[in-house]
Amino acid sequence: MLPFNNKLKTDFNMLTKNVRLLIVFLLSVGSLQAKVKLPAILGDGMILQQKTTAKIWGWSKENTKIKVVTSWDKKTYAATSDSKGSWLLVVNTPDAGGPYQISISDGEVLTLNNILIGEVWFCSGQSNMEMPMRGFDRQPLKGTNNIIAKAKAVTPIRMFTTDSKDGKWVRQFNKKPQEDCEGQWLENSSENVANISATAYYFARYVQEVLDVPVGIIVSSWGGSIVESWMSREAIEPFKEVNLSILDNDSVVKAPNSTPCVLYNAKIAPLTNFTIKGMLWYQGESNRKNADLYAKLMPAFVKDLRAKWNVGEFPFYFVQIAPFNYEGADSTSAARLREVQLQNMNDIPNSGMAITMDIGHPKFIHPVDKETVGERLALWALGATYGRKGFSYSPVVYKSMEVKGQKVYINFKNAERGISPMWTDLKGFEIAGADKVFYAAKAEIETSTTRLAVSSDKVPEPVAVRYAYKNYVEPSIFSLSGIPVVPFRTDNW
Repeated sequence: MLPFNNKLKTDFNMLTKNVRLLIVFLLSVGSLQAKVKLPAILGDGMILQQKTTAKIWGWSKENTKIKVVTSWDKKTYAATSDSKGSWLLVVNTPDAGGPYQISISDGEVLTLNNILIGEVWFCSGQSNMEMPMRGFDRQPLKGTNNIIAKAKAVTPIRMFTTDSKDGKWVRQFNKKPQEDCEGQWLENSSENVANISATAYYFARYVQEVLDVPVGIIVSSWGGSIVESWMSREAIEPFKEVNLSILDNDSVVKAPNSTPCVLYNAKIAPLTNFTIKGMLWYQGESNRKNADLYAKLMPAFVKDLRAKWNVGEFPFYFVQIAPFNYEGADSTSAARLREVQLQNMNDIPNSGMAITMDIGHPKFIHPVDKETVGERLALWALGATYGRKGFSYSPVVYKSMEVKGQKVYINFKNAERGISPMWTDLKGFEIAGADKVFYAAKAEIETSTTRLAVSSDKVPEPVAVRYAYKNYVEPSIFSLSGIPVVPFRTDNW
């Protein structure tokens, strides 16, 4: 009987041990479930906007007290989660600096490390914003390899992206607004820089160098996307020509980049609690076929974003689409969209437009020179947002025309010291009479008047002038700082 009793004892001990392990496991699971959960945008290595209030939020057990301690001022902030476990509080941020820590506790402490304080910009749009520093497959970018190789983690640029992870695309969309999204904060290492938006990165690099503060960029983009995809339902519902039925039925979203609201829901809505300084936008190519509607959608889009972020009328800087053949070099769908984008700059308060007429290519829709794009956006930010002076950032635009004999003289805004070049024939001009037939025109900046004069022997009584009003055209007139003059037409035919 003794061997049998020993076996019972052994089995009992094993059972007891297993029960204890099960209890420990269940307790640990309960503990994990109780621990504060944060959205992806709040994490190690993030940059918070300086000298403002920043929201910290997340989820815990319902009706639980949350305590947040910020290391830069040793202050304690408190909130209580609601019946669904959601909570949110606001902390004060100091001047640029770091690294700092934030401790968050609902009874169990979660610590965020390596936090910097600086300038934060949200960057969105379609493929020309999405295009990473390493380029797309079979579509390189100019000069980025050296920039990638020289990237150092100690440089205070941090990047959050919803677009990719480890160089592989991450695609997110939803019919309903989401509370969180995939994404992570990345340091300024070569492998991370290679996979981040080139336009956004060049902007961040330029601003960081000039202001000498940490700069964070939040990148959320999708190639081929229309602006309707990036708009909230509230913003787009007044436009009855946009069909929103797919948001309310069981149909599968097959083309997220051309489906209203689904990119906003997944790639903007989860991020609007995160305080930003301003927004960069590189999009429009996919809206060429509804440019007239685009003219109305964009102001509504920006107004709604500002309301959602609720941090004031933040600056909105965008890129005018570059020359490209599209349906033909001499067609005008892209020219019309550029015209609408100029109108957008006038219709959207606190906005600015970066000109790209000098970096287009007839056969490559993705300009290889993203550095120029990023720098022109940065000049807008440095001049209009940060108050730096002594340089140009606002482009030269058409103001009015005067007819004198067979010549049309063009007047410009933002050209107090004139435009260039002088003493040469300027290309890309057309002129028409009352018959509305346009002919290639002679254009020059006259030595005697220093004014731009346009004429043609075929049009003795001119009434209208167009400049660079085609899908693809090379610019010929520039501001004295080298920024191309914005394409224009004096007619509305």
